[in-house]
Amino acid sequence: MGSVFLPHLKTGWHVDQAILHDQDRLVVIRFGRDHDKDCMLMDEHLYKIAEKVKNFAAIYLCDIDEVPDFNEMYELYDPMTIMFFYQNKHILCDFSTGDNNKMNFVIHDDQEMIDIIETIFRGARKGKGLVVSPYDYSYKRKK
Repeated sequence: MGSVFLPHLKTGWHVDQAILHDQDRLVVIRFGRDHDKDCMLMDEHLYKIAEKVKNFAAIYLCDIDEVPDFNEMYELYDPMTIMFFYQNKHILCDFSTGDNNKMNFVIHDDQEMIDIIETIFRGARKGKGLVVSPYDYSYKRKK
């Protein structure tokens, strides 16, 4: 149900505008398919935290079937991918998974997701292009 309330980016132009528009906040975009199980789970958590992080992060959703413009550029091959942008720059995050470009797994704890977003925002605001996650995801998470 979270995907109903969070803003959807319907075209490549809308994605670009979201990334360009917010100069003071971190832009968090969930790329995936709205009907995918992982996307629905993550959308619920993103919806729950959206109000808590609104002062330093803007959360958007983008269906990769509806907007295929970025699939090849950002290598969006996973069912659910979250990417972070700050002042028109892609911010990398080291989750200890080997892929620093994006988060492609579901976080089941709302506070954990808030901590990740806040850490990335603080690092990006200091000019860092790569931020280390406050949590280690090098092992397979099961919940």
